Amino acid sequence: MSELQSIYADLHIHIGRSEDGQPVKISGSRNLTFANIAKESSERKGIGLTGIIDCHSPGVQQDIRNYIASGEMVEIAGGGIRYQDTTILLGSEIEIREPGYHEAHVLVYFRDLATITDFSQWMSKHMKNVQLSSQRLHVSFQELQEQVKQRNGIFMPAHMFTPHKGIYGSTVAQMSEVLDLNSIDGGELGLSADTTMSSYISELDPYPLLTNSDAHSLGKIGREYNLFAMREASFDEWVAVLRGENGRHVMANYGLDPRLGKYHRTYCTNCNSIIDDASPAIERCPYCGSTKLTIGVMDRILQIADREQPVVNAHRPPYHYQVPLSFIPGLGPAKMNRLLAEYGTEMNILHQTSIEQLTDIVGAEIALLIVQARNGELQLSSGGGGTYGKVMAKPENRI
Repeated sequence: MSELQSIYADLHIHIGRSEDGQPVKISGSRNLTFANIAKESSERKGIGLTGIIDCHSPGVQQDIRNYIASGEMVEIAGGGIRYQDTTILLGSEIEIREPGYHEAHVLVYFRDLATITDFSQWMSKHMKNVQLSSQRLHVSFQELQEQVKQRNGIFMPAHMFTPHKGIYGSTVAQMSEVLDLNSIDGGELGLSADTTMSSYISELDPYPLLTNSDAHSLGKIGREYNLFAMREASFDEWVAVLRGENGRHVMANYGLDPRLGKYHRTYCTNCNSIIDDASPAIERCPYCGSTKLTIGVMDRILQIADREQPVVNAHRPPYHYQVPLSFIPGLGPAKMNRLLAEYGTEMNILHQTSIEQLTDIVGAEIALLIVQARNGELQLSSGGGGTYGKVMAKPENRI
């Protein structure tokens, strides 16, 4: 097992409920159970490393014990829970708010079920309802970091730039205001940002950056993901990827073009306009003059940037704009199922299947849109204020 493999990874997926019917993520689909996520990742998506970030929940932990006891899943030596061709990393999304600051979400991950169970027991002393997802933890940022590091866990800010509880988007201009920079293992870009946008901020230069789906339904798994070079899909190997050890590394990020994200540009709640102008809007709406604005990711980054132009370090992997198949006009469930029946997984359809093969199943028009999406050639309208951007292009008679 000395050869490095290329493994797709989506490390931010929510659970809607535990198997006994208890809610976990209130806004998540009821179909988002631990077992269904494992099956969707392995059998439909083709994702080899999946991070479930509600594994602090006691109900979810009991589900995991049941799956291990039944033999359906196994806890592997390198850390993580294996189901068929997918390894699941056990994580938690946590909300922190310190006096004088707005709240922010962070992601933590642990090697095994025993460790995250111990961490959950500690959290329950500082949280109203540890069964639920993304709950407020009543400790400081740095106390949380210390507890994670005591358990050899991984810590990273979640969806860093979004106005909805991102560390940069709503809390601070610099992470050093509230976090110990030496106890950060990476950062999550979020749906409305990419590597270039993050490179306006020099503080992020030392850290690996990931892009994940933040899925609240099974269909959204894999809408953003990463490609890792690692020996196997496991917690230990993922840690080596983050640290760049012995050839392990992040090979690529695959994410939405930021214009498709729900919070890319500033949104005026008074006139319901997405302000997609060249200049950032952070004080008043240029259309109606209102100050009732939800600041977009691009505008916020330019507001707090310590560089006039982005500087993308040489160690950064390529960031590929990936339009999810669910965004492709005309590609409904029936045609999608026919593609999956023929070509196995969404990763195969997105990366491996030729236009001729696609045309045989869904016709020339949709096939061309898929290839244009693969090549970054689709025309898009910007999202904002909680509304996704849209694919605007019509296929041309060429590739």
